[in-house]
Amino acid sequence: MREIELAPERRERLKAHLQHFFNEAFDEPLSDYRANELLDMLLRTLGPDVYNQAVQDVRAHLQVRLDDLDGEVFADGDP
Repeated sequence: MREIELAPERRERLKAHLQHFFNEAFDEPLSDYRANELLDMLLRTLGPDVYNQAVQDVRAHLQVRLDDLDGEVFADGDP
């Protein structure tokens, strides 16, 4: 799997969220550098599992919809 890349706006929003969390939960400021490093580590370690779970969830949802397709669009050949 290729590396997960975030749009700059999303990266900044997540970095700010981490900084706020550390300040509130641990009463410790988190520098931009440390927040970026932490975000990169989380993306490397948690990102693939979260991504794979999302793919599995979508696959299961689509499978249910496909299984229901016959009931929705099946045309009976008898007049």
